[in-house]
Amino acid sequence: MDYQAFFQESVDTIKAEGRYRVFADLARQAGNFPHAVNHRDGGKENVVVWCSNDYLGMGQNPVVLDAVIDAAKTYGCGSGGTRNISGTTHLHVLLEKELAELHGKESALLFTSGFVSNDAAISTIAKLLPDCVIFSDELNHASIIDGVRHSGSEKRIFRHNDVDHLEQLLRETDPGRAKLIIFESVYSMDGDVAPIAEICDLADKYNAMTYLDEVHAVGLYGQHGGGITERDGVANRVDVIEGTLAKGFGLMGGYITGSSALIDAIRSNAPGFIFTSTLPPTVVGGALASVKYVRAHNELRERHQERAARLKVLIAKAGLPLMESETHIVPVLVGDPVRCKLATDMLLEVHNIYIQPINFPTVPRGAERLRITPTPLHSDELMDDLVSALVDVWSKLEIKLAA
Repeated sequence: MDYQAFFQESVDTIKAEGRYRVFADLARQAGNFPHAVNHRDGGKENVVVWCSNDYLGMGQNPVVLDAVIDAAKTYGCGSGGTRNISGTTHLHVLLEKELAELHGKESALLFTSGFVSNDAAISTIAKLLPDCVIFSDELNHASIIDGVRHSGSEKRIFRHNDVDHLEQLLRETDPGRAKLIIFESVYSMDGDVAPIAEICDLADKYNAMTYLDEVHAVGLYGQHGGGITERDGVANRVDVIEGTLAKGFGLMGGYITGSSALIDAIRSNAPGFIFTSTLPPTVVGGALASVKYVRAHNELRERHQERAARLKVLIAKAGLPLMESETHIVPVLVGDPVRCKLATDMLLEVHNIYIQPINFPTVPRGAERLRITPTPLHSDELMDDLVSALVDVWSKLEIKLAA
């Protein structure tokens, strides 16, 4: 059997569909974000990054850089293994306390990534609950889907942000069964927001638990960066709030917050926590400094929202097909995988602008797009350059303009 042929066939299929990606060899420059150096064909060119999830540029913040260096010198670079074997680095204790306070919860637990935190927490919660039924939004992230799958629990998918459909499914379920409703606050491809309060109302009515993914909102919304739940004053109504350190806080890692009993149960039962080496002190130290800084500097959030709003106006005025978004996500519709890839190639090769194409399976076929994420560090001049480049690319590739 030619095993390699199966792998090559998979890659060839992706290429034939026009959604094969080539990762740019970028060297981001500390202190000069959003600029980076593109190492291409043996040469170097300066480019501007427009698709980073480091939404506030905290990965370049001097306070964070100093904290990373200090943690390395104080604690060393490695954690020594899992917390069950090596114990807990004191920085983990401090960061978990900070994250629990951020969301107004009793306790928090760190994981190596946001994907792992969703997978481990969801699968463990559902396994611990008796005869659990999971209710999951149809547009939930792949990490949530994996967590649901690995739980082995019965699942019922409700239409995106459709509380009437969710209630119908809850009503049809045996009242005596455990119920877990899983959804996100900000959906990162469309930039829309879940009706959190209404979903919590249904959870109260039908005696269900709620699990909310806030990864694209933590640091960015609320007076202190607690996310949409803080902004809307509903954090106390959600049983589990999950977040990441890799976006608004600029580092890496994931976490969950909730009651002390729930966190302790997951800590004691989740394989994705028990059998994985912990985040290194350098990352945790940097993340702790970042969370503290972001909590105390609401002007970052105000500037972030202003930058996103300005770019949306510029794109719409240029006649480009800006997709509706009520958040900091700025999606521009292409609607074709081949043109989407060609557009990003041309932006990089001709205009020195780096944006990755978004295509299937991240979004449905026919909904291919550019997903632009302005930060507080993107200037008016950079925005003007971006819009001019987009207009040029749309014209040359004959991509459909806004209706």
